[in-house]
Amino acid sequence: MTLHSEEFYKGQSKMFVATDCIVFGFDQGDLKLLIFKRRVAPKLGEWSLIGSFVNEEEDVSHAAERVLKEITGLDNVFFEQSQTYGKADRDQGARCISVAQFALIRINEYDRELTEKHGAFWYKLEDLPELVLDHDQMVKDALDKLRRRAKHQPIGFELLPEKFTIPQLQSLYEAIFQKKLDPGNFRKKVLSFGVLEKLNEKDKSSSKRGAYYYRFNHENYKKLLESGYNFEIF
Repeated sequence: MTLHSEEFYKGQSKMFVATDCIVFGFDQGDLKLLIFKRRVAPKLGEWSLIGSFVNEEEDVSHAAERVLKEITGLDNVFFEQSQTYGKADRDQGARCISVAQFALIRINEYDRELTEKHGAFWYKLEDLPELVLDHDQMVKDALDKLRRRAKHQPIGFELLPEKFTIPQLQSLYEAIFQKKLDPGNFRKKVLSFGVLEKLNEKDKSSSKRGAYYYRFNHENYKKLLESGYNFEIF
């Protein structure tokens, strides 16, 4: 017996679908997370990731883009699906599945006034307060995925300014992996990839000699990625 679609779906239980964004930023040697105080019960006023229900006419990815735009004012933010969370009791408000996305933004480019309007704040990872629901687990899982990706692909460039020094790049990777790296070995490794362009200007903020600025060559990276090149940092 063949059922029509309306008969098949009739009587099935319904549930909400949400997307929660784990927004990472890099600021003066620290990896930070953007969080805000929850505005609805349950858990009203407690710290939360930034998210939203997915509207009926939206793709999940479009909902994430909308959330990131509303909070940061930025378009074309790098984000990637992390994991789906669907425990029956994960949200005391209603039966809700959440598709978590981790996003990387340049912390000096977002709209500060807009972010403050939404009551969102940056916290160092080591200083994070306890988050609502299963959001602490979302952060842990997203950080694990970020580390796996950053170890084999230069994903960290999404967190840096357009021009940066090798020491700044090393500082970013040390923040992501929470470990010190040998400067000589790191420099030799990242320059061997052929995806950095040396600029004719220096950052002299930390020394008279200064350090040359570099920028990321997206075209070279794309060609190497298509060839199957392994960008293993260490």
